[in-house]
Amino acid sequence: MSATLVTQALILAGGQATRMRPYTDDAPKAMVPVAGAPIVGYQLAWLAEHGVKSVVISGGYKHEMISDYAGDGSRFGIETRYAIEDEPLGRGGGLKFAAHRLPNPKSPFFVLNGDVISTFSLVDFSAYHEKHSGAVTVALSPYRSNWGVADLGDENRIRGFVQSPELPYWINAGIYVFNPEVVAMLPDKGDHEDSTFPRLATENRLIGYRLSGYWRGIDTVKDVIEASKEVRKAGGVLAPEFLTTDPTI
Repeated sequence: MSATLVTQALILAGGQATRMRPYTDDAPKAMVPVAGAPIVGYQLAWLAEHGVKSVVISGGYKHEMISDYAGDGSRFGIETRYAIEDEPLGRGGGLKFAAHRLPNPKSPFFVLNGDVISTFSLVDFSAYHEKHSGAVTVALSPYRSNWGVADLGDENRIRGFVQSPELPYWINAGIYVFNPEVVAMLPDKGDHEDSTFPRLATENRLIGYRLSGYWRGIDTVKDVIEASKEVRKAGGVLAPEFLTTDPTI
């Protein structure tokens, strides 16, 4: 596979994720197993597959579990560094803090929320970012309803239901390309989506990339179960050395 134009990345893995209990009672969200392997394992393998050389993992809650699992990254074919918060800084503050650990502070970098799994092409993503000359490019995924949608006929007679259909909207997939100058615009504490992104949008410097390929945000226990089924069905279970639980569960 061709190498991406962007060779460094940052994973935001500091959240406690109370909605993921009981999975997160004793582990950070990034260590929740999907088809046997932690979310962060899928992320590191995906980044390495596309030519990323160095990843900074931003940690907080039970961060030792992440570093014990990922180590120096060599078994994934990647270098891992860690930025550990002494106090919760929010996603924007954590991103700003961790960005100072990137090996090439003057180069663009990927950012991943610590609760997403995807397989779309990072090569295409980084090329798109360069072509459109924005400050940040946001990966967008089709919005899929969590509910069955009624198919209505004449006089509101129900012909059937479509379970969890894709709707004509695009949502933030939690995967980005950042230009380095954006780091100074991030809040010291708080969420970049409340401050930095609205400012960039006003300046016409925030670009959307409609991704194709698999993507799943993992925010609830139901998401863990569904993602595990999807990964197994697609043959995407990681190699045995990256597993922490039985992949068939």
